[in-house]
Amino acid sequence: MKSLISKITTSATGLDTLPLRVGAGIIFSAHGAQKLFGWYGGYGLKGTAGWMSSIGLEPGMLMASMAGGAEFFGGLLLVAGLLVRPAALMLAITMVVAIVMVHLQNGLFMTNNGYEFGLALLVISLGLIFRGAGSLSFDRLLEARLRD
Repeated sequence: MKSLISKITTSATGLDTLPLRVGAGIIFSAHGAQKLFGWYGGYGLKGTAGWMSSIGLEPGMLMASMAGGAEFFGGLLLVAGLLVRPAALMLAITMVVAIVMVHLQNGLFMTNNGYEFGLALLVISLGLIFRGAGSLSFDRLLEARLRD
């Protein structure tokens, strides 16, 4: 078990991931809060589930819960720098689904509801999978404790 936790929490040293983690984490959490709780002008879980059903993502309630949960809780984990690699993987998968199912047919640009923004979040998530949380993170603290 110690080995698995070590593999998950090990990350490259440096502060390069800190602004990526915090910025993307805030954005993901806010989008998840829209889906789950209806905060920030969102539709809440019921409204999001209805919309997901309407575009063919069934069962809508499960899909809305998974997407909202991944974004909200995954975003919080990114901000904290805790379990960043698995959180980023979950968020990357969520972005691939969003790009393919919602935005791809609209082209690249956000002005046409394209995949530009989703692609940016996907790329950040992929970078965090490869680099890990960085020096200022709870993952780094866990990693240090495991070595002691």
